[in-house]
Amino acid sequence: MDREFWLDRWHSNRIGFHLEEVNPHLRDFWPAMPVAADARVFVPLCGKALDLAWLAEQGHPVVGVEISERAVLDFFAEHGLEPERLAEGDFVRFRAGRIEILWGDYFALDAETLGPVTAVFDRASLIALPPEMRERYVSHLRTLLPHQPPMLLVTLEYPQEQMSGPPFAVSEAEVRGFYEPGYRVSLERDWDVLGESPGFRERGLTSLRERVYRLEG
Repeated sequence: MDREFWLDRWHSNRIGFHLEEVNPHLRDFWPAMPVAADARVFVPLCGKALDLAWLAEQGHPVVGVEISERAVLDFFAEHGLEPERLAEGDFVRFRAGRIEILWGDYFALDAETLGPVTAVFDRASLIALPPEMRERYVSHLRTLLPHQPPMLLVTLEYPQEQMSGPPFAVSEAEVRGFYEPGYRVSLERDWDVLGESPGFRERGLTSLRERVYRLEG
């Protein structure tokens, strides 16, 4: 999954991964997360997720990182916002109100450019990456956030041999292997979502589970 793959998906508007509503797991589980009302939240590989606006509405300063300029521009346009833009090294920082999106490559991001973060919401990062990139993704996240802020993580699990990703299957064992020790990992929800996912059934899946994890350092 190189950058050109995702840029092409956004350019050709093949963005079936984009959720046209606030993620229901975020609504259900975020209020119980151990984070202050004004905690600055990081949303990696954020696309134009409505989750950014929802978190800001709860009072959080929010920072996302996204490789597609179109996704960034679409987010602000669709919310009627006119962001200020500031070039910072390999990134352009778009900012409007409590929301910032860093346009650039996540793997080029450093802690100074990201700034202080006190919580993370990951709905689309691990499942967007093939196995060989997931370990690199988590390793880089640890360099960005060595203090291990609390995280709400959403994954999918299915028989990987039945369908090529993205989204990719990420098992509970893999999540725990990435984040334990260092984090206490608790499985908060385990849903069978195959029945409400006709597109995935058409692609040959016989099982599809959506899992929500709460990670605390």
